Amino acid sequence: MSNPLRRQEVSSWASVERPYVMVAPNGARLDRLGHPQLPVSVDQIVDVARACFDAGAQGLHLHVRDDQGQHSLDAGRYRETIAALHSIVPDMDVQISTEAAGVFDVKAQLDCLLEVQPTWASISVREIARAPQLAERVYGLCKEQGTRVQHILYDAEDAKLLEHWKANKIVRAGQADRLFVLGRYATRQVSAPEDIDLFPQDAEPWMVCAFGSQEHVCLQEAALRGGDVRVGFENSLTDPTGRPWADNAESVAALISRIERTLV
Repeated sequence: MSNPLRRQEVSSWASVERPYVMVAPNGARLDRLGHPQLPVSVDQIVDVARACFDAGAQGLHLHVRDDQGQHSLDAGRYRETIAALHSIVPDMDVQISTEAAGVFDVKAQLDCLLEVQPTWASISVREIARAPQLAERVYGLCKEQGTRVQHILYDAEDAKLLEHWKANKIVRAGQADRLFVLGRYATRQVSAPEDIDLFPQDAEPWMVCAFGSQEHVCLQEAALRGGDVRVGFENSLTDPTGRPWADNAESVAALISRIERTLV
């Protein structure tokens, strides 16, 4: 399979390595009332994935919903959606979310990983720390079944916890990828480029996502610092001026164009 955090050297980027671009098209909380082009069903997710891949996204951060449109960790729904994505956009990497979203406990997250056996999964260290006795099983299972882990970090304390778990071999060797989350869904917790300074930017792979209208500004800064980027309706529905994006693909294309102009 392809390397999930590969960087590509493309002639249009003037021989500068472009960051890995992942799209997060829906998340766990928003629905089509918030934006009519936010994908909820399997078919909608696949259509958005194809459009975003054509726009330049290399990976998809996948959330699935139940029949009522609510956040789900249902293994069958995940397997169905992953199969459809591999059929329509076979060259696009797929990362599943194990987000609890205030609904699921750590056992449910562990069961999801076991039953889906994904190639790639995002796992919040903060959420797993709710049941520290299961942490070793979570990361051990991922190592055993070949699931690549991207650790979700919300602040410096999460980063310290990750390092502690690495030192104690709870997090296994090679489980180094990190996503730095800037901002929150909550009112006024909008991201800013300087928020990146709260996280360690070392030789291990790191990616940034950013909530709010300054999403692209933050991701541009991350790219300049050598990080990878995650963009999409999970984090922002609008451009920096507050204008709603037509769809996820428009946001992906605009971000890539913005970064290209910066790196050239």
